[in-house]
Amino acid sequence: MMDNLKELYQQVILDHNRNPKNFGKLDPHTHFSEGFNALCGDRVDVYLDVSDNKIQNVTFEGSGCAISKASASLMTTFLKDKTVEEARELFKEFQDMITADKNDAVDIDKMGKLAVLSGVREFPTRVKCASLAWHTFINALDDKNEEDD
Repeated sequence: MMDNLKELYQQVILDHNRNPKNFGKLDPHTHFSEGFNALCGDRVDVYLDVSDNKIQNVTFEGSGCAISKASASLMTTFLKDKTVEEARELFKEFQDMITADKNDAVDIDKMGKLAVLSGVREFPTRVKCASLAWHTFINALDDKNEEDD
């Protein structure tokens, strides 16, 4: 099972890096934040259109490693059409998944394609790459624009 997840991890990361979903500036947008990972130079801007307590649209721009870009791409596909509360819960579940012990089981049914990013647990220095867009998303929701928190 874990070998299949590792293989899927590589395929999904490469696919979303080459062909990121929802890449580009969202205009108009209601929320925005910039994120920066000083350790590796990854940068991401997250744009949100939130109305009626629902994420109507979410896009990103930026540059960085394949994990950072793939995570941002996957994030946008999962957050679109979620309520703000559902999105915050997904953020927490994602953070818990990528920071858990590498031997902990991943609930693939619950996490869907996001489960492939659990592979970063094997490389602790890459956890920040996978979480950059997510932290930037939360900062955008909270109308914060903090770099590398």
